[in-house]
Formats: sequence, C-alpha cells, structure tokens
Amino acid sequence: MTNAEDLAVCHRLLSGGSKSFRAASLLLPARIADPAAALYAFCRVADDEIDEAAATQEALAGLYRRLDDIYAGRPQAHAADRAFAGVVTAFGIPRVLPEALLEGFAWDAEGRHYRDLAALEDYAARVAATVGAMMTLLMGVRDPVAMARACDLGVAMQLTNIARDVGEDARNGRLYLPLDWMRQEGVNPAEFLADPVFTPALGRVVQRLLDAADALYARSEQGIPLLPRDCRAGIGAARHVYAEIGRAVERQGLDSVSRRATVSGRRKAWLLARSMAALALRPATEAAPPLPATRFLVDAVSATPAPQDRAAPQRLPDRIAWAVELFDRLDHDPGQFAR
Repeated sequence: MTNAEDLAVCHRLLSGGSKSFRAASLLLPARIADPAAALYAFCRVADDEIDEAAATQEALAGLYRRLDDIYAGRPQAHAADRAFAGVVTAFGIPRVLPEALLEGFAWDAEGRHYRDLAALEDYAARVAATVGAMMTLLMGVRDPVAMARACDLGVAMQLTNIARDVGEDARNGRLYLPLDWMRQEGVNPAEFLADPVFTPALGRVVQRLLDAADALYARSEQGIPLLPRDCRAGIGAARHVYAEIGRAVERQGLDSVSRRATVSGRRKAWLLARSMAALALRPATEAAPPLPATRFLVDAVSATPAPQDRAAPQRLPDRIAWAVELFDRLDHDPGQFAR
C-alpha cells in the first residue's frame, strides 16, 4: 500500500498525538493499524496547517490542492500524503469524506458558532462522522446502514466532547453549545464567553446535549453487527467508554466549566469487558435513516465503487479474520460471487 518509511512517520505522529484515536486503533485488529495511522497522519497534518495559518482560506485552498494530487495518484512530497494516497486507493475512500473534514477544521479556525442542534450536527458530521465513515471503510464495510450508524457514533462522540469541554473551550475563546438553547435558559453567549462561570441554567443546556448524544449512541448499536467480527468489540468499547464520559459529567452536577470530567481506569476496564456483548448484537429489522447532517457522507460512499478484494494476508490470525470477513459478506450478499 505504501512504503515502510512513510508508515513509520505516520505511526510516530499517531503515538505522539491523539490519545483517543490511538486507543481506538489499538482496540481494532492489527490489519487496520497501518491504514489507520496513515489516515490519522493526514488528518493531523491538515489540522495543524489550518490552525497555524495566518489566512484560513489560503491554507484550505492549499490542502484542497494536496487532495487533488492524492486523488490523482501523484501525492506531494509528504509522508502523510503518500501514505494516505495508498489508503484512498486500497479502500475506495470517496474524496467527499476528507474534503468535508477539512471544511470542519476551517470552521474551527474561523471560530464559528452554532445556532441550534442541527447546525451543531453539521459541524460534528465534518470533524467526527467523516473519521467514523473512513474508519468503517478501513474495516472493509460499505453497507449504507453500517455507514449511517458509524456517522451516528462519530456525531455522538463529538457532542460528548463538547459537553465535557465547555469551560476549556470557552477559555480558549470557543463556544460550541447551541446558541438558541443557551438563550432559552437565559444564558447570554457573549457574556458567558467573556466570563465562563457554571450555572444551573448552563447545566440544563449541557444535559440536553448529553441526551442528544445518548440517542445517537443507542442508534449506533444497529451498525455493530454489520462490522467484521474482529472489529465489533473495539467499536462497542468506544461507544460505551465515550458514553460514560457523559455520565461522569452528570455525576459532577453537569459542571464542565470549572473541571473536566474523566473516567477512571477501573471503570474503563469494566466497560471494555462489557463491550464484548457487542459480539452478540443482532442487526435491527428496521434501520433508522441517516441523520440529515450525515446523509451526504453515506451517499458519497454508496456512489463510490468498492475496490477489488485484496489477496488473502499471509499470517494465520489475519487469514482467519480475512476468511471470516469474507463469509460475513457472503451471508449479507450471497450473489456477489456471481457478479
């Protein structure tokens, strides 16, 4: 897919970067480690370029040109670009997904605020659901229902992050809570940004956001049985651990201004064990449609042809996982060998 030196650079970026992304990659099978590192590296480099740029739109235009070159098969002389180009080809990642992610980074750099939940979901679709969709493609899954549920999980995680980081974000001049919700509770957004202080009214806004996240976590479980068997427990763990962050916010009285909620190591271990139940989940008989905010991502994947199946891996554990995955796909679409 790509050369070892480029992958080594990507793994170094991952190990020194996002703890949550690294933890997620460790919960998934080894065959996903390299493409996940390449995906993370490109996302990280792109985020840094926009964050550090004097002019956001110029930086965004430069990144779009890099995407042009990646999708044309002639990536620029960056390890992350070369590695990501290999992933794009190997897993059939439609350009809409990384392009939307870049747009979300630009919204962050602009300090954009969000009037209501629908607008906030538009943001979460870009900075989080895109990554969930791309990770699902790395698992070899393109099913529209699985993709919609992966996007639900990404949006839920982003809403949880926002609920947890209200004070930290405000002290950095950023506000993600829906402005209409704040005003309904009598909280003036500009005054709160100028002097971030927790109040019961603000707590009610945080609770509404956690409730919205919980509804999406519940929906996301419909997609877990559609994933390869060796990926289900890891995704189930991510779902439960992130939802538990919301419970930690609730246990501290919804005050995420004066302190940051955390989940203990012991609690995480219990949730990881609980995630094994994801292996026994059954697909829902009637799947919910995608969120309006994420439908364009699901549609982009559906419109992009799947790459041809790669050859079976050489190591025995990977061959077993590959074979199980193949039979899963046959169960879901028994006519695929006839095409």
